[in-house]
Parts: sequence; C-alpha cells; structure tokens
Amino acid sequence: MDSARRDFLKASGAALTGTALGSLAAVGVSLAPTIAQAQELRIKHAKAVPSVCPYCSVGCGTLVHTVDGKVVNIEGDPRSPHNEGTLCPKGAAIYQLHVNPNRPTKALHRAPGALEWEVWDLERAVTRVAELMKKTRDETFIERLDSGALVNCTTAIFSLGGATLDNEWNHIQQKLLRGLGIVAIENQARI
Repeated sequence: MDSARRDFLKASGAALTGTALGSLAAVGVSLAPTIAQAQELRIKHAKAVPSVCPYCSVGCGTLVHTVDGKVVNIEGDPRSPHNEGTLCPKGAAIYQLHVNPNRPTKALHRAPGALEWEVWDLERAVTRVAELMKKTRDETFIERLDSGALVNCTTAIFSLGGATLDNEWNHIQQKLLRGLGIVAIENQARI
C-alpha cells in the first residue's frame, strides 16, 4: 500500500480527534450544550423563511436563514412532513447554490461558424436570448389551424428546465412560456 506523509498525518489527526471525543464521552462530558450554543449563535439574528428544496420532486421543506437580506444558512424544516428536518446530501448543499464563488457570472457565446468562444456579460446574453425567442415566435406562431380552431401556439421553441430551479421560478416560467404560446415545456417542477 502506497501512502504519502500527508495521508498518514490526516489519518493520525482523525484518530486523535476520535480518541479525544471518545474519552470525553466516556467520563460523562456532554458536548450537546456547546453544540446547541454554536447552532444558536450561527443563526441568532437571522430571519428564517420557509422554502422548498429545488432538487427532486419530493419537495422537502427547508428553512432559509437571512441576515440583512443575505442568505447565511439553509437547513431542513422540522415541520415538513416529507423530511422532518432532514435533507439528503444534495439538499444539504443548497447553500452552495447561493454563495459558491465558482458560480458563473458570465456567459460563453460562440457565434455560428466561429472557432473561439466570446465572454458575454449576463445582460447581453439574456437580451440575445430574448431577441432570438421573439424572432422565432414571430416567424412560427400559429393563430388558427386549417379547421379554424384557435390555438395561439408555436411548436418551434422548446424549454428544458432543471432540478435546481425552485417552485417559484418554475411557476413563473410556466406562466411566461404558456403565455408566449410555447407548448413543449419540460422540467422537474412540482406544479
């Protein structure tokens, strides 16, 4: 077995920590008050807002804690009948959706026939998407069928949503796209 010095130090540190905690528990020292106090301090001045986990279709309840409008913590809602305060590993990582420093803030665009990608700011990218949607909708909109039935739709645009979109976004997306006459809408929405 090939192990590096760093691996040995990590394993030794983990063993030492486990031994120390086990020894404290063996002599009757309870860490519960310390853990409870640390939890309270972390969210003491935060406003808790109930929400829903955006990942799967179960709809586990979450509590989003904010301080001055900034998300500081997200955890399972103990009042939820689905999860009773627990979250799966994906749900437990929801906080990273909001604070991840690697979250993209720019869009990459490659023009038709181009070999290189251009970096666009998000406003430019969204404006371009809106222009193309309007152009496509205007060119392909069907008001009435040959039989005279009113349909007001376009079948040239398809929307594919993802599991990281929350209920509120999925609701607004459905309303917007249905209002535009788009019928091919697929997402993992719970609506």
